[in-house]
Amino acid sequence: MFKRIETLTAPVRFTFEGQAIEARPGESIAAALLAAGVAALRDTPVSGAPRAPYCMMGVCFDCLVEINGMPNQQACLTAATPGLVVRRQRGARQFDLSTAEDGQ
Repeated sequence: MFKRIETLTAPVRFTFEGQAIEARPGESIAAALLAAGVAALRDTPVSGAPRAPYCMMGVCFDCLVEINGMPNQQACLTAATPGLVVRRQRGARQFDLSTAEDGQ
């Protein structure tokens, strides 16, 4: 489905759900996962249906994943770096009111 442009640079390796994934330097986690054949990055909180990256520019939030234990990270906006531990987002996105301005 997706084809990468071949490069001479060494790949970056991280894991997704315990599976080793190779990325090109500068590639987003979402792009690397799609290139590796992984489409479903999270499950919807209501029905549990799998969701895949959609906009690839940070607008839709369909690519939310857990990165190194931190949930609600956008895979399309996060560069793949060596040693990352990425997991599927489970359940609803959490909103932390303590970080919102004026409690909104």
